[in-house]
Amino acid sequence: MKIAVQGLGRMGMQIARKLSESGEHTVIAHNRHHEPIDEAARYGAVAAYEKQDVLDAFGDDRIIIWIMLPDDIVDAQVDEWLTMIPQGSIIIDGGNSDFRNTMKLNEKVKAAGMELLDFGVSGGVWGYQNGFPIMCGGDNKEAFTAVEPALKTLTQPGGAYFHFGDSGAGHYVKMVHNAIEYGMMESLGEGFRMLKDGPYHNMDLAAAGDVWQHHSVITSWLTELSRDALAENPELDGISGYVAESGEARWTLEAAKEMGIELPSIQAAFDVRVKSQQGETNFATKVVAAQRNKFGGHNLNGEGKA
Repeated sequence: MKIAVQGLGRMGMQIARKLSESGEHTVIAHNRHHEPIDEAARYGAVAAYEKQDVLDAFGDDRIIIWIMLPDDIVDAQVDEWLTMIPQGSIIIDGGNSDFRNTMKLNEKVKAAGMELLDFGVSGGVWGYQNGFPIMCGGDNKEAFTAVEPALKTLTQPGGAYFHFGDSGAGHYVKMVHNAIEYGMMESLGEGFRMLKDGPYHNMDLAAAGDVWQHHSVITSWLTELSRDALAENPELDGISGYVAESGEARWTLEAAKEMGIELPSIQAAFDVRVKSQQGETNFATKVVAAQRNKFGGHNLNGEGKA
């Protein structure tokens, strides 16, 4: 199939690369800055430096544009596309967007005679190698079926995808996923802090993580990443403990409040991140920052969202 990928950051580039290198798809790579487009072209993508280049590359084929951009600029980009692409085109918002905004944007896209799909993409910087977990939503099943060939490629060898429901459902499931992630990461960080600052001095934290990773109840990828970070840097030197707050846990807490659902663990983990940005850091927040670097390639001192 032929598909455009707009936004060639960490995740967008992996998606463009995996689709291009599969040999099963024609990928049209578009980005605000040109250097990532050139990189994607080296993986086999068609370079599209301007939006019109994207349209020209599709020719008479149905236009499918997968947008991988921050939530605060998605609407403006979609508005631009709506003035350029024909009815029947498909737009995919694959970033971490607020599901409530997705539903509003969907109404605008449908009114223009086009289809909007929302895909929550996980897997971090390892998705290219391991396969992406992709959480999908959208009103039109025909549009979803049209893009399934790309999903089947992107989830190889060990990922998965599922269509969870109408517009916003994919972003909703991904939002909850990231909120859960906050709690799990914070719990591991606090646990390793208890080992470090507990009554037994000079404890090998990486060894503890390694034992836990051998079929204990808390065996997980996050435990593995924590273990690896501590093996490489036992004191987590050079890590400030500042932890970015992406927005998705905040949205989850807002939605939970509207529904009358209490989320005390997620709320506590969210509050720790906010306080870390105000200077309240400790070994636990350093562990969380190290985890973010391991799975997402984020700056060890707070830059980037996750």
